[in-house]
Amino acid sequence: MTLGIENKVVVITGASSGLGEAAARLLAKNGAKLVLGARRIDRLQALAKELSLGPDAVVQTDVTVRDQVKRLVDRAVQSHGRIDVIINNAGLMPSSRLERLHVDEWDRMIDVNIKGVLYGVAAALPHMIAQKSGHIINVSSVAGHKVGPGGAVYAATKHAVRALSEGLRQEVKPYNIRTTIISPGAVATELTHTVTDPVVAEGMRKTYENAIPADSFARAVVFAMSQPENVDINEILFRPTAQVY
Repeated sequence: MTLGIENKVVVITGASSGLGEAAARLLAKNGAKLVLGARRIDRLQALAKELSLGPDAVVQTDVTVRDQVKRLVDRAVQSHGRIDVIINNAGLMPSSRLERLHVDEWDRMIDVNIKGVLYGVAAALPHMIAQKSGHIINVSSVAGHKVGPGGAVYAATKHAVRALSEGLRQEVKPYNIRTTIISPGAVATELTHTVTDPVVAEGMRKTYENAIPADSFARAVVFAMSQPENVDINEILFRPTAQVY
């Protein structure tokens, strides 16, 4: 079902690869108007060219910098007059055992996975309140529901995404704004490439042996977006059929 996707103005962070790229491809196929953000501008530009989006559809964006996230959302409003959906997708997973004291990695995950989502909300919410419509999709994880050894900080950031998203859901009811949390399990992306702890990396390798393609996430996005305006899909949790964790 792709009802209502055509002509919706959608902003996606972390759109240069993985989940964000897959969502961009499927949404473009169904007629959405996209504005894509990521740090790797060359990959964004190549994707925009492939999808025939035009040069104004990409904005180099580091989600840890609030002004850059605001510029991304403002580009969508300037180009199309509104923003219907923001997908706060950018994330990192350099998981490690706490005893290794990878504090710089902890800081980076907090900045990208939590503050980056909040900056996306802060950029989109004023426009959506003014419109009295909109849809905010925040990406959590199975780790937002379960904690495993070596993943404490990553899980904490993804639990935080779910908590702030639930608070947001309750607060935006007067403005006709919908909210969705999407929590993927093992999906084939570049996310595992950032794991530096060899013990954790081996555990990840085993978990991701059954990883499913990123278009599984894209279909979840389309499902949530395609509902009638009076239906609010608040959370989707999905895994590979074979995944135990």
